[in-house]
Amino acid sequence: MTLNSPVRNARRPARRLGPLPWIAPAVLLILAVVLWPVYEMVRTSFLRISTSGFVRGSAGLDKYRKLFGESDLGHVLLATVVWTLAVVGLTMLLSLALAQLFDQRFPGRRYARWALIAPWAASVLMTAIGFRWMLDRTAGVLNTLLTDLGLVDGPRDWLGDPSTAWPWMVFVAVFVSLPFTTYTLLAGLQTVPAEVYEAARVDGASAWQAYRRITLPLLRPAFLVGVVINLINVFNSFPVIWGMTRGGPDSSTATSTVFMYQLKATDIGESAAMSVVNFALVVLMVLVFLKVSRWNGEES
Repeated sequence: MTLNSPVRNARRPARRLGPLPWIAPAVLLILAVVLWPVYEMVRTSFLRISTSGFVRGSAGLDKYRKLFGESDLGHVLLATVVWTLAVVGLTMLLSLALAQLFDQRFPGRRYARWALIAPWAASVLMTAIGFRWMLDRTAGVLNTLLTDLGLVDGPRDWLGDPSTAWPWMVFVAVFVSLPFTTYTLLAGLQTVPAEVYEAARVDGASAWQAYRRITLPLLRPAFLVGVVINLINVFNSFPVIWGMTRGGPDSSTATSTVFMYQLKATDIGESAAMSVVNFALVVLMVLVFLKVSRWNGEES
């Protein structure tokens, strides 16, 4: 008994730490790759930095005043909201339909599922550049096809006009977002027990009633995961817009993330201030969504 006492005493501090030794590497990784960059971003927004990267001293709140005085900021923020809602909304609706389709048995289902992975496997920037070339005014295949079919009188500058550039960018953003969201919802559908549908049929429920009262409620966790991930990704989307229009002409097709990158060319501190605003908006947007959707499923 006495020989084991030192061993027991040595184990007590480890027991008091609980799971901390196991999660410590993850906590350190989060501190290194998330919190430290956020700290540097906030610190930079209060500095006066030359375009060559040299710190010229403190700027106080001057960079934020300059940012909120930008004439394009209001348009950019509004465009960001519309862009995020349009892309996420269309992505979730189409993914829900595709997940429902792929959950059924039909010839070639395996190959159709494989084909859906293609936009996910390809680089988002590469996809955006591919569509940019396809929509090019002089060498784009779309203009060539429409002209040959007599549907347009001459080549159109699809990405040079914001009224046509925005719909095309939304299309590409939805295109690259579908695979992840569809597979997330498909995984959720496949967790619904078949016995539940069997019981609903016995009770006389129609297909639509079973879908509305069984499928959608049980799919809620997967659906919320898809919405949250898409909200963050689409709000911060850079490759699609930068690869297709670079936010131009001027900032007419820029979201807040692209606008932040545009500001970097003239004022690094102001760009950092825009980054802080973006970060705050993302956190606020996700918190509001989780609150409204009651993420944990508990009624207040």
